[in-house]
Amino acid sequence: MPTAPVIRADVTGSFAWGVFHERHPVLVRQVLDALPYGPAERAAVERLLAESTEGVLEPPAADLHDHAEWLAWGSGLWGRPWGEAPFLWAESWFYRRLLDATGYFRPGTWQGVDPFAPFKDAELAGAAVDGELAALDDLSALPDEARAETLLASALWGNRADLSFRITAGPSGAAGGMLADDGPLLWSALRRADGGRVCLLADNAGPELLPDLALIDHLLGAGWASGVVLLVKPQPYFVSDATTADVVAALGRLRSAPGAEAKAVGARLWQAMTDGLLEVRTHPFLCAPLPFDAMPDDLRADLSGAAMTIVKGDLNYRRLVGDRSWPPTTAFADAAAGFPSPVAALRTLKSDVAVGLDAAVVARLDADGEAWRTVGRHAVVQVRAH
Repeated sequence: MPTAPVIRADVTGSFAWGVFHERHPVLVRQVLDALPYGPAERAAVERLLAESTEGVLEPPAADLHDHAEWLAWGSGLWGRPWGEAPFLWAESWFYRRLLDATGYFRPGTWQGVDPFAPFKDAELAGAAVDGELAALDDLSALPDEARAETLLASALWGNRADLSFRITAGPSGAAGGMLADDGPLLWSALRRADGGRVCLLADNAGPELLPDLALIDHLLGAGWASGVVLLVKPQPYFVSDATTADVVAALGRLRSAPGAEAKAVGARLWQAMTDGLLEVRTHPFLCAPLPFDAMPDDLRADLSGAAMTIVKGDLNYRRLVGDRSWPPTTAFADAAAGFPSPVAALRTLKSDVAVGLDAAVVARLDADGEAWRTVGRHAVVQVRAH
């Protein structure tokens, strides 16, 4: 298995450095403006921001319910500057600490209150969503293969709208820029599996989750999957990552949509959940600061039985292939070799890591002078079928 240096946030001006020094201050202001937190919560959030940009990694408090796990995950990092930790690890710790600062886990006023819920709710309720759901009426008349391809593309490009990225990126431009397309390989692998169980590892809530659910409905209805497991985060994470509550909200949005087909999709999925054909599951490791090749045995055993796992989004991609400075021509199958089932990644590029690209494509992108790895205008569908 080839390896490459782990990406860190200690290079001034790098994308990872900008997340902590430019994106997180904006995020903190938005979180504190969105809910009427009291002085104690506000002070704790401000302290976290200062520590993450100027201080060192403080070990988890002894009274945290996940103290032991984080103490082990951060072995060798506590007491060092934040920028010296792996970027993936440090981001995860920031969001875990943000939940603690806002009182999410502590008995009291703010226990269980998602600090990102106002952003998620506003996105899901947006008027533009009605138009997107109405478009499902037009898809219902398409042949099975064309509909499958359209729904896959919708699930892929829906990732461009995730809230964390939009906080500082502004308008993300026109869709386009497929850099690798293994879509045909995905469908052929599912066909060979003859209706086996499919897992979908969700990324963002809100409008992105809606095309994911429409894709799941098609996989079940067209016989591409005998059952689907939708894996979501056990707690709020990275601003917009989907939890079980977000799945329920998205199903409600479908069932109340103005379009007939969106209503039908919502009704079918609701019934599929009650019948056990669609299971929503979670696992603590889905909010861990580690790549997927470090997943615990119980999660590995569960995923190993899947005919295919569809991994959505940029963060999950970083965990799938390792958040490292890979040469972008590194084979996707090699970088994702540690995953326990056949796997398909649907990802729009919004961070530095890139693998599985053709050398000529990389040369063209580098010559353009654009920060093509992080602007969110390029995407990949990559499959490891065995």
